[in-house]
Amino acid sequence: TDPIADFLTRIRNATMAYRRHVEVPGSKLKRRLAEILKEEGFIEDFSWTDDGKQGILHLTLKYDDVGQPVIEGLERISKPGRRKYVGADELPRVRSGLGVVIVSTSRGLLTGREAREQHVGGEVLCTVW
Repeated sequence: TDPIADFLTRIRNATMAYRRHVEVPGSKLKRRLAEILKEEGFIEDFSWTDDGKQGILHLTLKYDDVGQPVIEGLERISKPGRRKYVGADELPRVRSGLGVVIVSTSRGLLTGREAREQHVGGEVLCTVW
């Protein structure tokens, strides 16, 4: 019932099993989430396959030199049962700047840093570190 939680859980499960690739049912929102994760260096790459229905996102996960996943943790903040909205001044910092918070704003999905720069608030979707 919660596509973002499903997206994060599939990534979490794949990293715990040390999988290199993971497939996720696609949507525009998930594609933008994957773009942000790639820009921030949490995943190596992603691709989109149109299957005639909703499409499939293929994510290539990133691991360090020792073989440990780059993504240490993912947490869903705003849930369908309890939404969390914050102003631009109240955006949380994740692990003293080592992680990233993803915010749904009126200007689309942004990282916490981008939202602070543009001085917009919104719904805090998730944190990644």
